[in-house]
Amino acid sequence: MTTLYTRELEIAQLAVQRAAILTKRVFHEKAKGTVSKDDKSPVTIGDFGAQALIIAALRANFPHDAIVAEEEAAQLREDAGLRELIWGLVQETRLEDVGAEGLLGGGVKDVEDMLEVIDLGRSEGGRRGRVWTLDPIDGTKGFLRGGQYALALALLEDGDVKVGVLGCPNLPVDDAAPLAADIGSDHQTDDEGRGVIFSAVVGQGATSRPLGTGALTEGKKISMKTVTDMASASFCESVEAGHSNQSESAQIAQRLGITKPSVRMDSQAKYGSIARGAGDIYLRLPTSKTYQEKIWDHAGGDLIVREAGGQVTDTKGQRLDFGVGRTLASNSGVIAAPAGVHGQVLEVVQQVLGLK
Repeated sequence: MTTLYTRELEIAQLAVQRAAILTKRVFHEKAKGTVSKDDKSPVTIGDFGAQALIIAALRANFPHDAIVAEEEAAQLREDAGLRELIWGLVQETRLEDVGAEGLLGGGVKDVEDMLEVIDLGRSEGGRRGRVWTLDPIDGTKGFLRGGQYALALALLEDGDVKVGVLGCPNLPVDDAAPLAADIGSDHQTDDEGRGVIFSAVVGQGATSRPLGTGALTEGKKISMKTVTDMASASFCESVEAGHSNQSESAQIAQRLGITKPSVRMDSQAKYGSIARGAGDIYLRLPTSKTYQEKIWDHAGGDLIVREAGGQVTDTKGQRLDFGVGRTLASNSGVIAAPAGVHGQVLEVVQQVLGLK
């Protein structure tokens, strides 16, 4: 019997693996010393190129599925130089394994096809049917400085996450490597020992495998650490203060008795890190009452953590609702932690935020 979502999982992982070849090339060739997301910034080039490659694979394999992705092609239609630059990279990027590349259905036919493929990501999402969520480079500033970023892809069915895949080119392959305080900073100049794909299918657990350039390598099951003593727990948060309220995080850590400094890194690499037990808790606290998180920034990580034995809710204790549209409009903030201590963490978060 075919396991549910086997094909979706395989295609999603291979698509992410192929797109990561492009993002790594863009970083090594173009990103050194750049810090903005302006029109010809490396992150713009990487975003568009990776989105084109991943959606092309989804279109070839699952032509009737909707896609909610971050980028749209209007800018490329107006900027011939940028368009040709990205097309050159997309054209040249393929998996080294012919069979694996064949599974993805080949590449993109021509420049116009590339623009059309990028614009297939404009679905509004919602609670009905199959919808893929894609962030081609989650953690743009991390990408630019050689820190953490993720190629994030997930499949929703009727608003629930069924498949989640995170390609994290700059995380250590070794699942046992502890979270170092400098993991989010700019030291990733060579790829040796780095690059991991996290994946999960609902009800089937979570897996990590080295991020390769050909066929998928053997994966192994991952699980969150059991936290028995909060003093030894570690927590991750965003590098950018605008993404999460860091002073409140510090108060929460203090009340929980956590003594280690927080590890700050960009992107859903945080979800992957705690899912494999390299860290324990991920807090993303609201910085404004009106900000709505994007579904592509959380869908893959949410499933991977839950399948690794964690719980993920917002600051009110509600599960993240991916069926509202392109944003998590009905949620505020994110708390991800091992199931055994999630309630304790949530209680302290609510005290500090004045929700109790």
